[in-house]
Amino acid sequence: MGVSEWLHHRQPNTDRQGEALESNKIDVNGSCFPTAVFKTGDPQPSPRLQEPFQGFTAIPQPPVLTRKSWLVLPTKSAQGRSVLEQLKRPFSLDPADRTERMVQVRRICCIGAGYVGGPTCSVIAQMCPEIRVTVVDVNEERIQAWNSDSLPIFEPGLQEVVESCRGVNLFFSTDIDSAIQEADLVFISVNTPTKTFGIGKGRAADLKYIEACARRIADVSNGCKIVVEKSTVPVRAAESIRRIFNANTKSTLSFQVLSNPEFLAEGTAIADLKKPDRVLIGGDETAEGQRAIDALSSIYEHWVPKDKIITTNTWSSELSKLAANAFLAQRISSINSISALCEVTGADVEEVAHAIGTDQRIGSRFLKASVGFGGSCFQKDVLNLVYLCEALNLSEVARYWQQVIEINDYQRQRFSSRIIGCLFNTVTDKKIALLGFAFKKNTGDTRESSSIYISRYLMDEGAQLHIYDPKVKREQIIQDLSQPTLSHGDNTHRVSQLVTIATDPYAACENAHAIVICTEWDMFKELDYERIYKAMLKPAFIFDGRRILDSLHDQLQHIGFQVETIGKRVSQRIPFTATNDISKSDQLSPPKKIKL
Repeated sequence: MGVSEWLHHRQPNTDRQGEALESNKIDVNGSCFPTAVFKTGDPQPSPRLQEPFQGFTAIPQPPVLTRKSWLVLPTKSAQGRSVLEQLKRPFSLDPADRTERMVQVRRICCIGAGYVGGPTCSVIAQMCPEIRVTVVDVNEERIQAWNSDSLPIFEPGLQEVVESCRGVNLFFSTDIDSAIQEADLVFISVNTPTKTFGIGKGRAADLKYIEACARRIADVSNGCKIVVEKSTVPVRAAESIRRIFNANTKSTLSFQVLSNPEFLAEGTAIADLKKPDRVLIGGDETAEGQRAIDALSSIYEHWVPKDKIITTNTWSSELSKLAANAFLAQRISSINSISALCEVTGADVEEVAHAIGTDQRIGSRFLKASVGFGGSCFQKDVLNLVYLCEALNLSEVARYWQQVIEINDYQRQRFSSRIIGCLFNTVTDKKIALLGFAFKKNTGDTRESSSIYISRYLMDEGAQLHIYDPKVKREQIIQDLSQPTLSHGDNTHRVSQLVTIATDPYAACENAHAIVICTEWDMFKELDYERIYKAMLKPAFIFDGRRILDSLHDQLQHIGFQVETIGKRVSQRIPFTATNDISKSDQLSPPKKIKL
């Protein structure tokens, strides 16, 4: 039986020890019980205090209250005893302080069982065995996969974490309403894709799923809730959630909205969760907001050092997420722009990256040249930042960040043009083996993968693509390449004609004109390239879009391959026709290294 409301009837009282400070009534499901609060420094109230209240029991006030006091309430009736059991749980005596109940988080609900919600809540459940964690999703097939031995996403170490606590204090369910009702804290971890139509098309984040979650939480909730936006959202999204709550709040309902952005890198998500660089929590700069921040912080403090938990206001937290991803994407586009220069001058972008990376002011991370960045966050967040700047009339700032995206697109187009140029300026009906479709190794995520864009460019030229990836399912590859936004005409029909999904890399490479490495899977370093070369048409090309075969270049050339890579000239070649991407200087041999 739950406590629905506290009705206070304050009366003038003295502060003398042993006298009633307040007289109260508690209304429980329509039945009122008289109560009284006494101030006492004793471990137990003296018998004299209980004399006027025969049949009453004294219990300590909840620890959230700062004053030393005791609550005396009737326990003769069954209802009274039930109230006693309820009041042993943390709660606030004063309606103005009802958010105090949120200090003790015993149940967590996470809406969204995707790449963020699943791993994050699995680690929380493992690190906080006293907390019951329920991950919910409208996708029944996905929930069934989370409850099986074949998880819906691949992430190193995730399987072991899930199996250690699933069915104990970690649960996956489609019963969203019950999970929300029972939870003290609710994570919103749903997708926030870039809008494909309307105002802000191609740049602004589509918050329809966030809004739907907020309305559902407001509709089914009771009591006090901490609602945490975990999804990547634009600045001031928390304000939108709060407005929905304020417009739908009942008298017995109280919300605090926090921002707790994730900074996970797919492929290392479990390690990132267990040993994070920082945990960022943003909330209101009010007493209630700070208590909510403390409640969420106390969860992370089970395994994260307190000095790594950063607390800010909500807006700083939201903007920090966008800015962090924009800075990382900027570094990748910066080194990729240098890679184009290296290819026409004879420099090696890896050597350049090492040289500048030793400068402590710059550092070496995210200076790996490649076919471009992908994933669910970088492009979406940079475009979101561009849209935000435009909306705030910061056009110069918007143009600056837009260049990060344009360089990324240019790198993909440049690499694709290089493939076509080397294959005698035509790939029509030529078999090309595409190794890797995920946007990076150690994940099955293909969102915004460079492989999708390179495949599109080659399909537009009529190439026959044979694609292999060890973790991406066939259905996902077909779905990504069939999206109407990627190609012209009937995409499903074109994909069925031009794309074959291989079950192993050797089958993909058999009778191929060229191999294109788009994902840096370690297994691609260990393939038997002599066997592959013998089965390919000659001349046989390897296009290393991830610089994973650097140590094998001499060996591959000795076998007979013509090797092309990012940011370095390996093979001396004369292109069939000149293009804007291949200058005459590309025909020159790279300068020899001189030992000093």
